[in-house]
Amino acid sequence: MTGSRTPSAQKGRDVQRSHDDVLRSALLPTVEFLRRRRADLIDTTLIDSYVALNWMEWHGGSLRLTVTGRNVCAQLTARTK
Repeated sequence: MTGSRTPSAQKGRDVQRSHDDVLRSALLPTVEFLRRRRADLIDTTLIDSYVALNWMEWHGGSLRLTVTGRNVCAQLTARTK
């Protein structure tokens, strides 16, 4: 069975891809909340996921984009144009 995938492995990849898509779609609105200094409006689950992916970081009690997060934002912005 070389090259075949088990259904559970494929399902796990699909779930991960779906989760990543959700994070990407929520990133630009999340960044807008940060710009408006309204981090209180960002779901804590999103924050945890962005920090885990190194898209955001805590800095002196403030949440900010990392270089990786800025790059992802730039990619998303380029896709919408």
